[in-house]
Formats: sequence, C-alpha cells, structure tokens
Amino acid sequence: MRKAETTMRMYNTGALAIVRVETIERGLEITEGCLNGGIDVLEISYTLNNAGKVIEAIVSRFKKDICVGAGTVLDSETARHAILSGAQFIIAPNYDEGVAKMCNRYQIPYAPGCTSLTEAVNGLTMGASFIKAFPVSDFYGPKLCKVFKTPLPNMPILASGGITLANLHEWLENGVDVCGFGGLLTKGTKEEIAENAKAIREIISKYRNK
Repeated sequence: MRKAETTMRMYNTGALAIVRVETIERGLEITEGCLNGGIDVLEISYTLNNAGKVIEAIVSRFKKDICVGAGTVLDSETARHAILSGAQFIIAPNYDEGVAKMCNRYQIPYAPGCTSLTEAVNGLTMGASFIKAFPVSDFYGPKLCKVFKTPLPNMPILASGGITLANLHEWLENGVDVCGFGGLLTKGTKEEIAENAKAIREIISKYRNK
C-alpha cells in the first residue's frame, strides 16, 4: 500500500515545495516552515550533490510528519540512491523507463516530466503516479492541464513553473492535481515560508470544498 498511500498524501496536500539547498540546516528550516503552514510534501532536488544527505536528515528529524521525495532524477542509479536515502517519491524533468521500473520495484510514486501526450501515455503505461507537465507548463500555463486531460480525463497531473498565489486558482480550475512551488516555499524566514504555505493550502482547500 506504500505507493497508493504516498500518492494520496501528495494529492490531498495538493502542493509541494521544490527545495534546492546548500546546507542540511537550511533544508530542515524550510521543512519546518512548510509544516507550520500545512504543507507536508517536499521535493529535494538532485541538482545538488548533497540531496541524499538532506533527505536523510529531514526523514530523521520529522519522520512521518513529512513526505519527502527526490527531484531532478534523470536515471535509475540516482533513483535508487534517493530511495535508499529515504525518498518516498521520485520526480523528474524527463521520462525514463529505467527510473519507472526502479520506482515500481520499490513501490513508490514516479512523476516523469512529459512534453507531449505520447510521452504522458507512455509514462502512465509504465506505472507513473503523476505526469509532470514540464517544461511546457512554463509556456502554456494553466491551460496545458486541460489539453492533457481532454483525451485522458483521469490523467493525474503535477505541474511546476509559473504557479503563484495570484494564478493558483486558474491551475486548479484547469485540472492540476498537485502544484510545485519554488521560491514561495523555500525563500525567506521560517515564518514567511509558513505564511505562504498557509495561503496556498487555503486556496486549494477553498477550491476543492466549493
């Protein structure tokens, strides 16, 4: 049930922080701010070589209070390293069959980045829990979700890039399931991060409960 439970936790939260940090201490600080604002899902990007250590530290400190995964996972070797470090989900800017198989083997959600419907369908066929609309979401904006979901209404979509407090409602109205945030949830003090997290959660809850 691990994969299903994590997938539902990500959907129920509806948002995640995309974290790139130089130090473990800052990673812990960001995590605390997000949790204080009601967002319990974080993606630690493998663009930095300390990502595994940051994941380990967050899992050790916050345990089941946090759902932490790995981002920018381009290959199966990196996916396995992330999973062994404690990552509970894998997100990537691309689709890779090896990563899909590794995630299925360990039963954790995989969200590959897809720029076309063909890529998205291939990802779903290989067991992806979400399709990451990337990087085309930067160019097409919220309407991209509707484009993907017109032929496949049940496609679960995770989007990041260009999502703000001002336009979050547009993404939700167009069918996005999980939204990724960078600066809003990673910049500033713990208090500022918590404030932004709370605002994001309120918008998502208001939309889903209407």
